[in-house]
Amino acid sequence: MNRMLTLALAAATATVTVTTPALKADDAGKIGVIEVQRIVQESAMGKESLARVQKLQSNKQEDLAKRQKDLRDLEQKIQDQGKSLSEEAMEKLQKDYQTRALDLKRFQDDAQRELEEAQRKELSELEKRIMPVIDAVAKEKGFLLVLNKFQSGLLYADTSTDLTDAVITKFNSQIAAPAASTPAKPAAATTPAKKTGKS
Repeated sequence: MNRMLTLALAAATATVTVTTPALKADDAGKIGVIEVQRIVQESAMGKESLARVQKLQSNKQEDLAKRQKDLRDLEQKIQDQGKSLSEEAMEKLQKDYQTRALDLKRFQDDAQRELEEAQRKELSELEKRIMPVIDAVAKEKGFLLVLNKFQSGLLYADTSTDLTDAVITKFNSQIAAPAASTPAKPAAATTPAKKTGKS
């Protein structure tokens, strides 16, 4: 009954790959790696995504704690007043307890599904926005292939092949750029009030 609702963006489980041209035997292209988890945790958009999921999780946990306390209080009431209650009143309390216990289990299941769906939605949106950035950074730096560092079976990668910092920097600058470059709207022109009445 006291199952904790725990959920964080499982960035390490997100598969991120970059579409690149087919490698030819005479290509001397470089292979790069990125840490998806760092992009989620350190990029501005990733932090916002994490914050939204964590806020939802916190709200669900607060609601869960309240429901669990109500159920414990009812259980205590049954124990304390059990002998002094009529059979009918006791039956009513027990039925109420069973209904609330069932509602609690349903709430836990629904909350878990809602959190998982929120996580999937946030990761999907983040992946959609980050893919063009990974592609651009890889091309700028002459990489023909970029792997997810911790999901590719990779055992070693030189630090010079890690594009994570460059991707985060470019991603953050692209997110901030539209807001910074939006021109200020001109003040609404004031029109002279029309004269009313006869001159």
